[in-house]
Amino acid sequence: MNHFINLKDISAIDLRKILIDAKKRKSLRKNLNNLDIDSGAPLKGKLLIQMFEKSSLRTRISFYLAIKQLGGSTLTLRPDELHLSKGGESIEDTAKIISSFGNAFMLRTESDKKLEEFRKYSSIPIINGLSPNSHATQILSDVFTIEEIKKKSISNLKIAWIGDSNNVLNSLISASIKFSFKLNIGCPNLYQPNKKMLKYIKANRNKILIFNEPKKAASGADVIFSDKVISMNDKGNKAKKLRHFKKFRINKELMNSAKRDCIFLHCLPRGNEVDDEVFLSSQSKVWQQAINRVHVQKSILLYCFGKLR
Repeated sequence: MNHFINLKDISAIDLRKILIDAKKRKSLRKNLNNLDIDSGAPLKGKLLIQMFEKSSLRTRISFYLAIKQLGGSTLTLRPDELHLSKGGESIEDTAKIISSFGNAFMLRTESDKKLEEFRKYSSIPIINGLSPNSHATQILSDVFTIEEIKKKSISNLKIAWIGDSNNVLNSLISASIKFSFKLNIGCPNLYQPNKKMLKYIKANRNKILIFNEPKKAASGADVIFSDKVISMNDKGNKAKKLRHFKKFRINKELMNSAKRDCIFLHCLPRGNEVDDEVFLSSQSKVWQQAINRVHVQKSILLYCFGKLR
């Protein structure tokens, strides 16, 4: 049994095994429909319980299809339906009940501490579907998409992140360290990664540079990443934040600072951080990026159950 909470806690070898398995599984589904089950139904009889404390579209659908294609089933809970939020039931007791009925638990939460408590008290795998400090399933899938499109190891590429220092960037930083790829971060000085992440970067001597000029960050990039400037976790002055990010808007001029074959990725939903001219262009691979969540999350589930081929 393995948990999947933060990329930094998983070995580079295991992360690569997940990507290799996902590539094989995707290639075998070319003639199958979304609800057709993979040969051998490796997770037949397994129940994935999901709970979302925040809104979700891609994560919800992709995990539903992932467990279905592996032969299992899913049950989605709403936090307002549980005693955990209304009746004062402890996380310890909730975790033990979920462990008794389900075989894995995927949680999208407003609290990293809650994830750790579920890990502590559960006897089944815990999967982070997004938390304030991490979006590990998203970024591992994005590494898969980049290598699929570029047809080479991400370790030979330069990735540029243009945008806020949020949970997605935290996981991208972890991926940079695990897979040893160059990462340029373009953001205003006030919105750099927090001290904990900066310490993590320094301790691992990786290839990460931070710029407060977007064109410098994008220079020579193979991939430009972005995310919403105003995210689900923002509680501050949103108008002020948008003003700080005005020059970091991704447009054709910024894309021209990167390599000619540079691609654009965005974990969605989008805001006003990218022009339609870029988002709807041939350089944009956001739909392929979203669909690949299913394939990678299937292999994440198999990793959690100790069933990677």
